[in-house]
Parts: sequence; structure tokens; C-alpha cells
Amino acid sequence: MSKIKLKKNKGIVFWITGLSGSGKTSISKKILPFIKKKFGPTLAFSGDELRKILNYKKYDRKDRLQIGYIYSSICQNVSDKQINVVIDVVGLFDQLRKKNRKKIKNYCEIYIKSSLNKIIENGKKKIYFNKRNKIWGVNINPEFPINSHIVINNDFDRPISALTKELKNKILNTIK
Repeated sequence: MSKIKLKKNKGIVFWITGLSGSGKTSISKKILPFIKKKFGPTLAFSGDELRKILNYKKYDRKDRLQIGYIYSSICQNVSDKQINVVIDVVGLFDQLRKKNRKKIKNYCEIYIKSSLNKIIENGKKKIYFNKRNKIWGVNINPEFPINSHIVINNDFDRPISALTKELKNKILNTIK
């Protein structure tokens, strides 16, 4: 876990990544009030919701990377206006995270680490029971983060509230 020294006049982008069903959206919704209270004006985005708004219906690896770059640009634009962003997105591309670190001045990468088998075992996402192609961890090989600022292990043995509490503490210990 590395420390983040904030740049002035920029919002913070809290980029929450992990497999579908790992708890990204649930955790981001729970962490939002804390982020607003601690760090100021904040917008929340869900990769799934942005995909719908943009009417983006392609799911192969190339198209997933392309939409990841779009999400990154949106986050950078908002944070450049001194507004924080909490975004939950699969985005399991090394080059996407590398671009974020380079372009977004106050970038905090949060990896929700979950086993695909545990996600399926807990029935967390219906997509894993579908026979269609282009699913992260099934037909598309994910590039899991190896140097995220914060890692939260979700083995589904703790409630979201406990994971959120852990994340709050880690954020306070990570951001200067």
C-alpha cells in the first residue's frame, strides 16, 4: 500500500476495480457519504450505468479497453474541476490503470479482490451462469492489479459494512 500525496486544485478519483460480482458497486455506494464528508464534492459513477448512458453494447476485449479509456477521460475531466469521483468498474487492464496513474493527478486505485469461484459459488452475478462469451475471468483473461494503493479481500464471509469500514481506514492511511 503506497501513500498518495494530493495535488492541490484537483479532485480525487477513487477507481474501484475487480471482477463482476466482487462487491465493487455495493462498496462504492456505502463509501460515498464518507468520501463526500471527508474530501468534499463528489460524483459517483458505475461502469454499468455509464455503459447504458453511452449506449455502448460491445463486450470484446478491445471494446472493453476502449470504454475503459472513456471512463478514465470522464474521471480526469471531473477531477480537474476539483470534484472527487468514486467509480466502480471492472477495467482489468494494466495499460488502463497505467494511463490513469499518469493522467489523473489524484488517483487512488482500490482493488476488490475476490475469487471467481467464490463469486460463482455465492451466486453473485447471473452473467457467470449465462452461456454467452466475453466474460471477465471466463472468456477474457483479466489483468489483475499488482500495485493498487488499496486492496480489500472479499471472500464473502464478511458483510459489506465490514468491508466498507476496512476501506475507510485504508483510505485515511493512504491519502495525505
